[in-house]
Amino acid sequence: MSPQSHTGDTTLRTEGLSKRWGSFVANSDISLTFAPGARHALIGPNGAGKTTFINLLTGGFAPSSGKVWFGGEDISALAQHERVKRGMTRTFQINTLFAGLTVLESVVLAIQERRGLQYKWYQTVASQTDVVDEAMALLASLKLAQEANSITRNLAYGKQRLVEIALALATQPKVLLLDEPAAGIPSAESRELFEVIAQLPRDVTIVFIEHDMGLVFRFAERITVLVGGKVLVEGTPGEIAADPRVKEVYLGEAEHA
Repeated sequence: MSPQSHTGDTTLRTEGLSKRWGSFVANSDISLTFAPGARHALIGPNGAGKTTFINLLTGGFAPSSGKVWFGGEDISALAQHERVKRGMTRTFQINTLFAGLTVLESVVLAIQERRGLQYKWYQTVASQTDVVDEAMALLASLKLAQEANSITRNLAYGKQRLVEIALALATQPKVLLLDEPAAGIPSAESRELFEVIAQLPRDVTIVFIEHDMGLVFRFAERITVLVGGKVLVEGTPGEIAADPRVKEVYLGEAEHA
């Protein structure tokens, strides 16, 4: 299968992607395709290799074998910042925010970085008119406009996760990778978080890791189940819910967790 055959109809795909450290195999021969605009969940038991796979996609780890294709380009050897420039951005299980800055200041900094503009600390945020306009529009889309002048560290944890997503979206990604965005958030807040994520524009492909099966089945359109570093099965939420292998190795476990 040539990469050219995927150009234009595939945002991101992997081909035989594997990662091992000595005798330990974290990912083994993973070949997946993520279509433009996908809402694609990665699920599986603890230790299934989900976060390792995200690290391989984003350049956090170099693959032991296999390739990552992005828009028809082999990006397997590219550094993380080069993948960000091409349109691939991730968030982390533990957020990393500008804790002492306001929400607006944080997003303005991210936009300045994307535009290649050196931020001038002697200029007030208010003087950066076009950047501020873009930042406020982004915050409004995430229902964060009222928090624009709040210090990030003072926000509720669920709001902080939304700010992290705002910082990721400030890079104008084609693919947004979310590593357990609802981790540590009360269930009511996590539903609100995913409702905001679900409303993101369809020109952004979303791949997310999540343990809450209620959220997965509500918001994902395709689901890949990883077990032991390998793909067990991929399909629609209905297909995954009905698959006896998934029930045996994961869903049953999740129901009794």
